[in-house]
Amino acid sequence: EIPDSHSDSGKSPSGEPDPETPKPARQHHCSHCEKSFRWLGNLKLHERTHTGEKPFQCAQCGKSFAVLANLKRHERIHTGEKPYHCSQCGMSFNQDGDLKAHKRKHTGEKPFQCSQCGKSFTKIGQLKEHERIHKGEKPFQCSHCGKSFTRIGNLKKHARLHTGEKPFQCSQCGKSFAVLANLKRHERIHTGEKPYHCSHCGMSFIQLWDLQAHERIHTGEKPFQCSQCGKSFTQIGHLKAHERIHTGEKPYQCSQCEKGFTMLTNLKRHERIHTGEKHFLLPV
Repeated sequence: EIPDSHSDSGKSPSGEPDPETPKPARQHHCSHCEKSFRWLGNLKLHERTHTGEKPFQCAQCGKSFAVLANLKRHERIHTGEKPYHCSQCGMSFNQDGDLKAHKRKHTGEKPFQCSQCGKSFTKIGQLKEHERIHKGEKPFQCSHCGKSFTRIGNLKKHARLHTGEKPFQCSQCGKSFAVLANLKRHERIHTGEKPYHCSHCGMSFIQLWDLQAHERIHTGEKPFQCSQCGKSFTQIGHLKAHERIHTGEKPYQCSQCEKGFTMLTNLKRHERIHTGEKHFLLPV
């Protein structure tokens, strides 16, 4: 019996190769890891992940890349070219991926969701960082003290404690800071900006935690409790000062007579004995 359709052999009933049957795609196998590729060029790109070869070098700074497209993208850092423009706000970017991530700020889209807790993110990198919290993974280790961190940015901040580096300088007074957020907060002293407003009385504050501490006056909340006697406080600083009563610690020492105090305000008051300064309000 002669079948009325072509068999899986790729040959016609006569036994000759069937020109209508597509030839199987040739596979190029990686000699390092068993991975296969349809195109030889893709195999060559892949093999560089094993060999570490980076044949494309930046003429400006000498940095090398395994993929030509990555070099082209890098070169825009030197040229300042930002060919990707946001249609919403006009902001420009040197990478298409950065533009896509930026656009999600306008749309509110957060396509990358954590499978553990359901939290969503605008960038895949943010999700990867977040997932380390669940895994307990801390791949970034301080070379000075061995402390580990989930994020490279947190390691860099921490390393400045050892190096003393303070790269963020106030343009008004020259004061320097190790952390950018601290500089931003400091600059409000000069600008007078107080972005944190109390919903109860309208009072404004430079720092968020000052607002939070203030709001406890209205709510009566005292979240900081002494483990020794159970007394509670509205601010962590007040708790720490109180705990010194139990420990006997007196970290504030007079430079004149070396007398110690549990609180800085008590030291300041004591120092007036030596200076002769008298802080009394006189009647008008």
